[in-house]
Amino acid sequence: EMTSSLVGSEMCIRDSITALRLFAQDGYEAVSVSRIAGELGMTKGALYKHYKNKRDIYDSIVAHIFQLDAERAKTSKVPEKTFDETPLPFRYTTVEGLKTFMEAQFRYWSEDETACNFRRMLTLEQYRNPELTELYHRAFTSGPLGYTEDLFREMMGRGLWHKGNPRQMAVEFYAPFYPVSYTHLTLPTILLV
Repeated sequence: EMTSSLVGSEMCIRDSITALRLFAQDGYEAVSVSRIAGELGMTKGALYKHYKNKRDIYDSIVAHIFQLDAERAKTSKVPEKTFDETPLPFRYTTVEGLKTFMEAQFRYWSEDETACNFRRMLTLEQYRNPELTELYHRAFTSGPLGYTEDLFREMMGRGLWHKGNPRQMAVEFYAPFYPVSYTHLTLPTILLV
């Protein structure tokens, strides 16, 4: 029974990654459930056995991406959630844990195909859909900045980080990461025409 749920889980991840590749290529709105099913070599009806609709597929993509972030955080021994959700882990983060996490994040967001497709999809859709604009900021700008600011503030309080403005330090710390993580992005052909 555990094997069948694992196979189902792996199948859902495969389905999500295929859909994400299509969303990154043509945009969320332009991709139909029929097209996703066709890419997966199944009928639309078979795909609907696993997902209620296209939005359900999208939600599974977002959940998968954020689950991977949480796993990297746990491995690096940094908080898996925001300060507002769980402030205590922020008080026990080490400089080494932060360094390990940021290196893992950089590698993932700049080298992993799924991460690059997620960024590409949100980059395409951020000007078309207010909800995806908010997700873009939560994933790539205000989210990481707020998280890093909270880490720095708590580290300063424990004497692990030199005193200063934690927001400004987070901006300076994160600023080089943001544009470099986009170096592997290629513009979709739709934007090159």
